[in-house]
Amino acid sequence: MTRPPTAAQLRVINTADPVTGRLRGTDAQLSALVKRGLAFRHPRPPHDHFLTPAGHRIREAPSVEEPAGSAAPPGDTGVFAARVGGEDGADTTPARRREVHSAWQGLLELRRMTNPGDAVDRPCAWERANLVRSAALALEAAGHRPAPGDGEGYRVRATAQPEAIAVHHEDLTALRACAATLEEAGWQVSEHSEPKTRARYLLASPRRR
Repeated sequence: MTRPPTAAQLRVINTADPVTGRLRGTDAQLSALVKRGLAFRHPRPPHDHFLTPAGHRIREAPSVEEPAGSAAPPGDTGVFAARVGGEDGADTTPARRREVHSAWQGLLELRRMTNPGDAVDRPCAWERANLVRSAALALEAAGHRPAPGDGEGYRVRATAQPEAIAVHHEDLTALRACAATLEEAGWQVSEHSEPKTRARYLLASPRRR
């Protein structure tokens, strides 16, 4: 059985960039994470290290806790989370908008570094492994409003279909604007109707080419 990461390695994993997975740590720590399959070294300069999907799963697991006496640095109080709709107390401050913009730029950089041909016009592997959050980030970064609690706005939800998410919105015009944003961000989008309510919604999947 593979040994769990050490406390020092967990600190490196937990402080990785929440969108790109870029890591900061000593050469020994980064090399150890690569050997465990939790990180990879980018082949192009500056040869930064990034979390693998396995590393992201450890970072996002609720059970990942810092041992007593090894708390994260002051000010590191959480990770960025794209708003999928339905959250209470939605933040619309300028600071939130700057945070969303920074996360989106980081995601474009991740596309450039990991997609063939440096392509930024289609989702990368990280996005395909995090469908709901990736689609929500594309929408929020473009200025669409996530639904606050039970209020009006977009809601991004998982579906039973492989590599597909659903986007709901009470306003049809706004829903179709969401479709245009996702298509521009490299998603394939189709519009459908709920069988019982006839309410319109979107199905979106990340484009591969």
